[in-house]
Formats: sequence, structure tokens, C-alpha cells
Amino acid sequence: MKLDLSEISNWAEFEDLSAAYFREVSQRNDNQLSEVIVEPSGLGPDGGRDILLKFRLHDSIYSFERKWVVQCKFYNKPVTKSVLSTVNIPTLIHEYGADGYLLITNITPTSGVTNMFENLGQRCKFRYSYMIWDSSVFVQNLRMMPNLIEQYFPSYQLFLDQKKRKYNI
Repeated sequence: MKLDLSEISNWAEFEDLSAAYFREVSQRNDNQLSEVIVEPSGLGPDGGRDILLKFRLHDSIYSFERKWVVQCKFYNKPVTKSVLSTVNIPTLIHEYGADGYLLITNITPTSGVTNMFENLGQRCKFRYSYMIWDSSVFVQNLRMMPNLIEQYFPSYQLFLDQKKRKYNI
């Protein structure tokens, strides 16, 4: 059995998982983060921002902050450019004073979306970052978060528990 986002039942749970992931990141000792602030947008139309992330980093010389606008897309089919067309992504980044935009999807986006993000990243005059975490990238990141696996993936957690008992791990 593999860790799979199919255990997530709806968009609200997917957004909650995404926010919880970034809260959990701040608890890990293997990064240079001194603070992570996760600001969900709340109920109602979000204008393209589901989560605003603020990372405070310290590189042993200087502390600085990076902001990311995060949009979560939970669909039964690949995310297309038309799904994102209601938002001007560079303007959204500018509006929040952010450094980049992260799209988290439960399924692989179309090549049109991937190409759009590559072009935005290469041609953006403001040097904003544009990233996509599809299901495989997000699942890879979630594997390092046992608390989230236990909370959001009960079937997979049961599988792990049975495996531990079987092999006395």
C-alpha cells in the first residue's frame, strides 16, 4: 500500500492538510526556519489565495522573511489553465507582498499549466518564484510528517501499524 491523497475526501480537508503541513514544517529540526506563520483565507471566495505563508529564516548572519501565496486545487481531473484564469498570479503575489506562488494539487496538472509556470518563472521581471506541487511531490513531502499521516491518512496508518506488528519494527 502507498501513501495516497485519495484518502482526502474534499477540498476543505485538502486545504487543511496543506496548512497543517506547513505548521508541522516549523517543528522540524532539519531546517533553518525560526518561525512559520500560516494564514488560511477562511470561508468564501479567496481570490486565489488559500494560504499565506510567512517563513522567517536565519542563515547565521541575518534573519529574513519569505512569503508565499499558496493555492490548493482538489479536483477529479487535471488542473488546467482555465481553472487558474480567474486570477492574475503575478498581481496576486504583488498584492500580498509575497516572493512566490505555490500551487498544490491532488492530481497532476496539464502541460499547459506546467508550461505557464515555467514561463512565468523565467520571464517574471519581479523575479517571483512559481512552483507546483502535484500529488507525487506533496506525498513525498508528507512522508516525513508522521503526525499528519496519523491524522489525515487512517488507512495508510493502519497499514503501517500492521506492518510494524508483523515485522516487530
